[in-house]
Amino acid sequence: MQRIVILGGGTAGWMAAACLARTLGTERRTITLIESEEIGTVGVGEATIPLIETFHQILGINSIDVLRGSEATFKLGIEFVDWHKRGARYLHPFGPIGTDLNGTGFLQHWLRHRAEGGTSDLLAYNLETQAAMAGRFGMAQLRDPDARQLHFAYHFDAALYAAMLRRYSERLGVKRIEGMVQHVDRDGTTGDVAGLTLKDGHEIAGDFFLDCSGFRGVLIEQTLGAGYDDWSHWLPCNRAVAVQSGKLAELPPFTRSTALDAGWQWRIPLQHRTGNGHVFCDAFVSEDAATDALLTRLDTPAIAEPRMLRFVTGRRRKTWDHNVVALGLAGGFLEPLESTSIYMVQSALAKLITLFPRGGGVNPVVRNSFNAMMATEWERVRDFIVAHYKVTERDDTPFWTHCRDMVIPDSLAERLALFAEGLFVEQPHDLFKEGSWASVLIGQGLMPKRHHPIADAAPREALESQLARMRAAIAARLADLPAHADYVDLCMGRAAA
Repeated sequence: MQRIVILGGGTAGWMAAACLARTLGTERRTITLIESEEIGTVGVGEATIPLIETFHQILGINSIDVLRGSEATFKLGIEFVDWHKRGARYLHPFGPIGTDLNGTGFLQHWLRHRAEGGTSDLLAYNLETQAAMAGRFGMAQLRDPDARQLHFAYHFDAALYAAMLRRYSERLGVKRIEGMVQHVDRDGTTGDVAGLTLKDGHEIAGDFFLDCSGFRGVLIEQTLGAGYDDWSHWLPCNRAVAVQSGKLAELPPFTRSTALDAGWQWRIPLQHRTGNGHVFCDAFVSEDAATDALLTRLDTPAIAEPRMLRFVTGRRRKTWDHNVVALGLAGGFLEPLESTSIYMVQSALAKLITLFPRGGGVNPVVRNSFNAMMATEWERVRDFIVAHYKVTERDDTPFWTHCRDMVIPDSLAERLALFAEGLFVEQPHDLFKEGSWASVLIGQGLMPKRHHPIADAAPREALESQLARMRAAIAARLADLPAHADYVDLCMGRAAA
């Protein structure tokens, strides 16, 4: 496995190149990335989740590098507007909600608090929510070890981010070749991919291939026929129209998702512009009407022409087939409702590095283990996204009636039934933990009916005193945080320290 070939650039391709060059090195092996400027990248997913920082730490990239290299802003969560019902809104925040008490998770104590007449909101105990709603952000100072660090991610310009990773990768010895694939060469005995022939006649041989060719899946599907699981019966949206608009006057440290008549609209604030899009189902609204709905709802004037993206939600049945691993859109697609697209690339890379072939070929046991883990992770994320559509009081349009009444995966039905009883049982490869499920499901209107009896152990006065101290600690920390826009300016060198 000395010759690694990456087909396709964009965010997925250059994340793979940077990660492999950093972890595996380029002294004993070659890493070659093939991309064509004639093939555009999708580039509409510009929001991330906090685990992106793990990726950056592996690469040795810090927050300042990300902000300055990709016009990024900080993200503390996602605001959902009109999802539960029209006029309702809630935040799915990063970071912990409350503190465990008496060996029991915070949610159980808060449920008791509410059952006994308490009125405080669940997210009153989450620092990230309070900072997001106040438009504040800042890093904990090194001189104050007791100050809790905010859990954050980024909004960034995907094209600039990929360009930043390209520069990083090329410094580490990754070779980029401009060109389009004309023919895929396979080994006549094993069926493995042996090399690629470009339209200009250039031949690139390889031992191991990463398919980052987007929806086309040139290697994983067109060549190997790995198969695709269609999940559109659970996630009916199959179109997205995206458009860039001017910079927001205020710079909120959160993504906004607003439910519309036949889908939803995203708003992602960057330093230099705003990313906008409308995810919808063309069985309930036409492409032209969906585009018009987006353009009339922009907070700032459009600065580019709208782009239409057509997709089928689902995943590749085999993410790793023969000697090819599919990343990004080549591996599957889940709408960007919870900003998981880039994470799924990162997750696959982490598993690939752990299981990277050690001998002269690919051991089927290793490949099957990788595929099983990825399949489970795709399904866990799918269920979380489906829950946003299913748990709703919306019945004011045919689309929302369809979503509310649809049959859901058994795995999700079980989770919802348990949560209604006040139970959360963590499953293997759960990206979203109890706090995420609680903030979304309660925000969507599903309140657990009871709490765990352990939460009744302390006297009510003691519980209320502990809750008050948590709220006070959050208020004190919040008072120390600067405005988000001011902090971004400081990081960019536009303001004095």
